[in-house]
Amino acid sequence: MKATTKKEASCGVSCPVQRTAQVLDGKWTTLVLRDLLGGKKRYSELQRSLQGISPRLLAARLKALEQQGLVTRTVFATVPPTTEYALTAQGRKIMPVVQAMAAYGQTLLLQDARAKNPSSTAKTVATPGVTRVRGGKQVV
Repeated sequence: MKATTKKEASCGVSCPVQRTAQVLDGKWTTLVLRDLLGGKKRYSELQRSLQGISPRLLAARLKALEQQGLVTRTVFATVPPTTEYALTAQGRKIMPVVQAMAAYGQTLLLQDARAKNPSSTAKTVATPGVTRVRGGKQVV
């Protein structure tokens, strides 16, 4: 493996990690994307799924994702109006990032469980290449 130089490790304007972090900025953004990986969702479905997020903050996160071209918003002329959100093709490209976060998070949760109960022999078996997303759907 090649050693990283100080110049390569700096995070300037052209740093791809910094650019990705700008897209995923905020506590709820990644969770909104995670929920939309399972398919189209209505605003109310997202709000129920993301317990603890305020309506104002959810609307702001969805608007930011829409402005970045990651999410589409469809408003149906019903009474009351129905709004549906879905990932764009660009938004679906974030799937490997969310899967990697889920895999790393699963490792952390397993470490936490072992730290709380070191005598436990229970193991979590994961299917290689499959990450569960909210709603029970599997994403490969």
